[in-house]
Amino acid sequence: MSSTLSPAEQPQQLRREFSLWSAFAFAFAFISPIVALYAIFGLALSAAGPSFWWGFVLVFGGQFLVALVFAMLVSRWPLEGSIYQWSRRLLGTGYGWFAGWAYMWTLVIAMATVALGSAGFVANIVGIEAPSGGVQAMIALLILLGGTAVNLIGRGALKVFMTASIIAEVIGSVGLGTWLLLFHRENSLSVLFTGGGPDVDFFAYLSGPFLLAVAFIGFSFVGFESAGSIAEEVHEPRRYLPKAVLFSLGFIALVVAYSSLAIILAVPDLDAVAEGAIEDPVYETLTNALGPGIAKPVQVMFVIGFLASFLALQTSASRVIWAYARDGALPASAALSRLRGQARIPVIAILITTVVGAALFALSIVATDVYTLMVNFTSGGFYLAFLFPLIGFLVVLVRRRWTPGTFSIGRATLPVAATAVVWAVLQFLNIAWPRVAFEQRYLDWSVWIGIAVLLALGSAIFASVRSRIVSTAVIDDIEAEDELADRS
Repeated sequence: MSSTLSPAEQPQQLRREFSLWSAFAFAFAFISPIVALYAIFGLALSAAGPSFWWGFVLVFGGQFLVALVFAMLVSRWPLEGSIYQWSRRLLGTGYGWFAGWAYMWTLVIAMATVALGSAGFVANIVGIEAPSGGVQAMIALLILLGGTAVNLIGRGALKVFMTASIIAEVIGSVGLGTWLLLFHRENSLSVLFTGGGPDVDFFAYLSGPFLLAVAFIGFSFVGFESAGSIAEEVHEPRRYLPKAVLFSLGFIALVVAYSSLAIILAVPDLDAVAEGAIEDPVYETLTNALGPGIAKPVQVMFVIGFLASFLALQTSASRVIWAYARDGALPASAALSRLRGQARIPVIAILITTVVGAALFALSIVATDVYTLMVNFTSGGFYLAFLFPLIGFLVVLVRRRWTPGTFSIGRATLPVAATAVVWAVLQFLNIAWPRVAFEQRYLDWSVWIGIAVLLALGSAIFASVRSRIVSTAVIDDIEAEDELADRS
């Protein structure tokens, strides 16, 4: 691998236009409270009953340990591409390449599924009833093109949209939750201690329905690591990014748990939800409590949350692609790493996410099972990507080769890292476990099918580029000089 570059070959540098608030807003929007809640509430409630709510506490506890590790890593290596960069510096180029490869595709697939998820709300708002798969794909394509336009305009437009979405989501989520708790409570707090019913053994409940709900909830508390995906666009990243990682996770957990509690206590008929008679308990509960007139405003709020999440996912994916290309770690790296305009935006990398997203939309029309595979893979994909830096960090700690960055938790580092690895392994297996959930049995293996396809494709691409990948020392020196210039 090359260790030096001539001045003409030096990679272009991104502009540092994001603050602590911007990094926090970015991570917050990545998995917005609205998206997180709407995506998992009905599934978790149907799977485990009202006591699924305690799964939020469990998942937050595990993910907070992961966030502590990531905060330490980003303070040591505040580099664009986060998981890819950290893993590469922990256990080598090949290890890091496959870590980023899993993360990159998880981001792109999640981006496409979020756009398709928001399409149904957009269709309802404009008066299209029961939209076909083709109509939803077309709406998703328009969302994709609109998001791409915002990303290409520059970081200013991105910051404005993220800030506006946070305001809308917090007011909407917390405001509606408080209103439901004060004026529309249908159930007592005791329902949080009822799950499988009197005929279900407590341990059977924990190992069955509750674990399934925890698998669903796992999707709610990812995205905090995305603050590191834009590390080289943030002022004083070693100081601010650890805070953004930890604060975003904590704030999202608080808002999601609060809103979920309010809706659980306001559901008119919990038994009907458990039996599957109510397809959308969130929407049903809100319209029952606030009247049908609230329908469109609520859906507009949902669309804002989905759009903000889409933008953050697309931005993260494009930055990981750009980080790979800057290292010479992808085919056509010279074109992919080029920054354009006064804002120095990775235009080609952004457009690549647009093309891939559009292709996934087309596939979802031709074969509806492809969309189900995408949805199922996404949650497991995040935890798989998390495992690479977590395991790498633990190995480096055990070998006593870790040098702390600005943020450190001192003597607690090793036990926290070890527990975080155990948590992430168990949660990944819980999510990826091929439970019988679909008529087509192969859909239960979605995560493993995705891993097999990505491993085969990734192995071929890595073999073709590995000899051209730039040394980490070159990129570290460039980033250090740029950060020093930013501080001065």
